[in-house]
Amino acid sequence: MSVAGLRRAARESVSGLPREFWWLWTSTLVNRLGAFVATFMTLYLTLERGYSASFVGLVVALHGLGGVVSSLVAGVLTDRLGRRPTLMAAQASTAFSVALLGFMEQPAAIAAVALLVGMTSNASRPAVQAMMADIVRPADRVRAFALNYWAINLGFAVSATVAGFVAEYSYLAGFLGEAALTLVCAVLVYVKLPESRPERTAAEVADAGPEIGLGTVLRDGRFMGVVGLSFLISLIFMQGSFGLPLAMGAAGFSTADYGLVIGVNGLLIVLLQIPVTRFIEHRDPQRLLVISALLAGYGFGLTAFGGSVWSLALTVCVWTLAEIVNSPTQMGLVARLSPLHGRGRYQGMYTMSWAVASLVAPLMAGFAIEHFGAAWLWGSTAFLGTLAAAGYWLLMRGLPAEGPGGVEGSAEPAEPAVAAELRPKAASGS
Repeated sequence: MSVAGLRRAARESVSGLPREFWWLWTSTLVNRLGAFVATFMTLYLTLERGYSASFVGLVVALHGLGGVVSSLVAGVLTDRLGRRPTLMAAQASTAFSVALLGFMEQPAAIAAVALLVGMTSNASRPAVQAMMADIVRPADRVRAFALNYWAINLGFAVSATVAGFVAEYSYLAGFLGEAALTLVCAVLVYVKLPESRPERTAAEVADAGPEIGLGTVLRDGRFMGVVGLSFLISLIFMQGSFGLPLAMGAAGFSTADYGLVIGVNGLLIVLLQIPVTRFIEHRDPQRLLVISALLAGYGFGLTAFGGSVWSLALTVCVWTLAEIVNSPTQMGLVARLSPLHGRGRYQGMYTMSWAVASLVAPLMAGFAIEHFGAAWLWGSTAFLGTLAAAGYWLLMRGLPAEGPGGVEGSAEPAEPAVAAELRPKAASGS
């Protein structure tokens, strides 16, 4: 492709999205640039503090448990208080708790604050995803979610490299640096992002049925099916962080070998997320989700046959492509199935599926490798991928086609119902 063609493709990838989306995108990027705790928690507790592996496992589990709890609570707050105050509160409290964690010395205090960090850092996700669904047209949501996911991975790739050098100097500096950047995000939200929660019209208030609650979400069979499938897919993808290093270590590979192999994942996402999303943006989401589930399951399954760094890197290429396709497509489906005035609760339930998977995945990897061997773990990922693919195929049968204005037959209007200040100037008339 020529330089002019590349420029045109880049313009098309980012054009048509509202200004507020880009401020939200910037907030995501800045937040991930400061991702120190999630990356270096284990090394900090073992190398700097000298704690045992069992205590480190407890702390990491508590951090994950905090995310499970906060997902539902933050989802409710996102609908009741609004996206903006929930997001600001989550980021400000994350900044405080991360800074506090850097000063904790007693084991009980470290465990308690790690739980708090898990709760606060995960609380922003339902608000971010609900706000994105509010301010972006339905036809552009897959592209918007893909760009946001790209920002997450770009920020993480940069932060992991920089934080490694910072950790050699001072772990405390890493904690304080993350706290400062998270506080910058809170200020950015306060200054640049107005509230986007759709307000009910007089007719909607008059015709309103029972208020949407968590019970409504739990009774939504199709959506809870998506949550269950998200959990299965998460179990698969998280083996890149839990099962893969364990299996490579048991096979005699070094930590540098693992770093090289897993680095392929981040590099491919940064390079391919936007062009692949342009290719899949208007294609059948059922087919995309089925294919991505199979690629994920069998991509990890191929790890059983990887005898060298380069063969393992090739398996990472397979499941990374699945990740690139699955993530924005699934998030678009979640936004599509979420009712207009219940997006926070629906997004909170979806976020919880990933948080629960982060608790189960390391247990699954450790148990399978210790008792049966790594081959059984990779065989189980292939089975889970097949199960998820069948689930997506069954779940999305009969789902009304989504046109340029939204989902056919849904209660969502053709234009996202957003606050007046979010509407483009040109659309407001003169």
